[in-house]
Amino acid sequence: MKNYDYVIIGAGIAGSCVAHFLKDDKTLLLDRFDDVAQFASGVAGGFLSPLLGKPNKFKELVTTSLKFAVDFYKNLDEDLIVQKGVLRLPKDDEDRLKFDEYKKHFDFECEEKNDGFFFKIGSQVFSYDMCKKLTKNIDKKFNYDVKHIKRIDNFYIINDEIKAKNLILTTGSDIELIDEEYIKIRAVWGQRIDISTTTCIDFNYHKECSVSTSHEKLDDKTYKVSIGATHHRFDNNLEKKYKAFENPELSNLVNIGYTNNLYKKDTFELLDKANNIRPLNDVKVLKTYFGPRASSFDYFPLVGSLIDSKETLNMFPYLKNGTPVKSERFIRYDNLFVLNGVGGRGFVLSPYLAKKLVDFIKRNDTLEDEITVDRLFKKWVRRIK
Repeated sequence: MKNYDYVIIGAGIAGSCVAHFLKDDKTLLLDRFDDVAQFASGVAGGFLSPLLGKPNKFKELVTTSLKFAVDFYKNLDEDLIVQKGVLRLPKDDEDRLKFDEYKKHFDFECEEKNDGFFFKIGSQVFSYDMCKKLTKNIDKKFNYDVKHIKRIDNFYIINDEIKAKNLILTTGSDIELIDEEYIKIRAVWGQRIDISTTTCIDFNYHKECSVSTSHEKLDDKTYKVSIGATHHRFDNNLEKKYKAFENPELSNLVNIGYTNNLYKKDTFELLDKANNIRPLNDVKVLKTYFGPRASSFDYFPLVGSLIDSKETLNMFPYLKNGTPVKSERFIRYDNLFVLNGVGGRGFVLSPYLAKKLVDFIKRNDTLEDEITVDRLFKKWVRRIK
């Protein structure tokens, strides 16, 4: 049985970033697919863009994460990030009024341009290549299905084959390995397309969808452009029943509602929305990607140590009556951690949150209340009888 200091389950952008910050330790990255970024993170267009709106905790988190992520990716490999800015356009007259109100709350340098606001920080990373780079010097096991995990003598034993001092779950929409009712993740399924076009685009756009700069020249006249993404939610019970997260093939997702007709409809929808942003000439669809983004119900991510709800309620049964208990007194699973719920901003949030998580684990740094699982546990415990 091979021993590791850290085992990370899930090789999307969240798991890849955690692995990167643990690269100097004995770390193993596991995934059921045959490579990194083979589901949600591989679908992502890797767009990095500011969040517009009035000041609040989530906007503050996105702003901090965006600044961190752009510098982080550039320092890691400048060839894997394209920073040519993003033009944010209002969807309609009502949205235009909101944009005018948001101007005084912009966190980044911008200029008014073409009826919208142009932010220089806007960027795009190449999702698969970036995850590959992040995990370059990490031990990995792919096509590996975690069937059971045991806790024996202060170690986690995975499939009776792998022994870990610390276990970190970065599994995205599939939370089957977390047997806790308060952990709620909803899958937001969507589609992205890569196209060829003779239209050269100088920077990213975002309106009802995102359209990338012409990040690759295919020949003397045509360019490669990414367009994304659509949004769908399906019945959670069907997702589990038909094991929608175990196989990304479209034929496996028909039972949850992701039919071939919807697949085609999404493609036409993206092309229509993109043309409404910037007319595209001589378009050919090169590749279509689809998969689920993992989102919490309040849109904040889940970072840190997991609470053992059964043991915590045994210790503090009066929690059910609304009596407050400080979070530091909750009973936690030993050396079991999570980074999840990064949603459609995974490539913005994950580097910063992964660094926060590793510093929490190794240096006992504090995590902000709004990103820990504690908030979900407190809401859940007030609802149970």
